Amino acid sequence: MKLYVCHGTFSSPRPGGHPCRNAYQALEEAGYDPEVIKSYGLGILPDVFNRTKGRKAVKELTGSNMVPVLVTDDGEAISDSKNIVEWAKAHPAGAGAGATA
Repeated sequence: MKLYVCHGTFSSPRPGGHPCRNAYQALEEAGYDPEVIKSYGLGILPDVFNRTKGRKAVKELTGSNMVPVLVTDDGEAISDSKNIVEWAKAHPAGAGAGATA
């Protein structure tokens, strides 16, 4: 399981919290220990400014430069922190197929 994030999983004063941290915390709370891949860059900028290995991988997986993106052990790519949080709640670790850390 891989979690592509911007610069990290740090807290932020941003209303609602930092999306990458929210996704990471939801996965941890569900019993996962994802490999965190720092993708750097800024997703809203054109591709020419998002040339890091992580951003290129995210673009290939989702067609977008935006993170966070979760890649499950089954190869499913889930983008947007809200979707990742929902996935983590619905798939706690050890609860069945595709739910291994």
